Order: sequence, then structure tokens, then C-alpha cells
Amino acid sequence: MKQLPILFFFFLCLQTAWAQKVLQGKVVAIADGDTFTLLVQDSIQKKIRVASIDCPERKQPFSQKAKEFISAAIFNQQVQVEVQSTDRYRRIIGKVTYGNRKDLASELLKAGLAWHFKKYSKDPNLQALEDHARASQKGLWIDPNAIAPWDWRKQ
Repeated sequence: MKQLPILFFFFLCLQTAWAQKVLQGKVVAIADGDTFTLLVQDSIQKKIRVASIDCPERKQPFSQKAKEFISAAIFNQQVQVEVQSTDRYRRIIGKVTYGNRKDLASELLKAGLAWHFKKYSKDPNLQALEDHARASQKGLWIDPNAIAPWDWRKQ
């Protein structure tokens, strides 16, 4: 019975280690505005989904612009991914930083090429970036009736 608390502690340590895992590697493919492939050590490829945002779906306006934006920002570059979780498609969801510690989600929001995904993120800074892009009518916000990707997928 004395081993039970030790096993529980070990399990918590593993959970914390996974939650705080950081991946580094080179971006070798761009799927869309918020998904790319990262080549990590030992030539292993990982699918990465940018946390806290959602970019337009493939047939939505500004989908190609979002893809071009992240291609210009991170394709063939070294990035760092702070792993948060995985999704049902087994993609790693994480905070992506590149260049001089730029946050990819923030940069997409500033450019008006993504929605703050409030269902999964309560970050007030990200919401402020979206609000500013909307007020400035940047990117997809030139359309006052832009349809969020999660609503687009339901259609």
C-alpha cells in the first residue's frame, strides 16, 4: 500500500513532463494556415497544429493567404513548439515560436488571418489582437460577416 502514493507521484511527474515538453525542429511542409509538419531529431516528422487559433478552411476566403503567411514565416525554418495536447487526428497542439521569439498564433491574429479560438483559449492578449485586426479591417476582417471556421465546417 505504501507504493501507491509513490506510483501516483510518478504518474503526476509524467503528466507534467508531457505538458511541458518542447519540440524543436525544421518545418518541412505546410498543410494550411494553422497546420504544418515539423522534422525533429532522428528524421521523425510530427504534425503540428497551432494552439489557440483557427484559420480559414481550404475553400474559405483568406485560407490561401493564411497558408502563404505561415509559409513565408516558418517554412524551412527552425521553430520551437511548446506541446499542450494532441487532437483527435493525433496532431500535436502547441504554442509555436520562431525567429526572434515571435509567437505564430499572435502574428496570424495581427495579420487578420485567424480567429482566436475562444473555445480552447481564454488568453486576453490573443483576443485583443483579434479585436484590433477586426477594428482595423485587416485581412479577413474586410468582410464584416466573415464566417468562423468552426461554423463553416458545420455547413
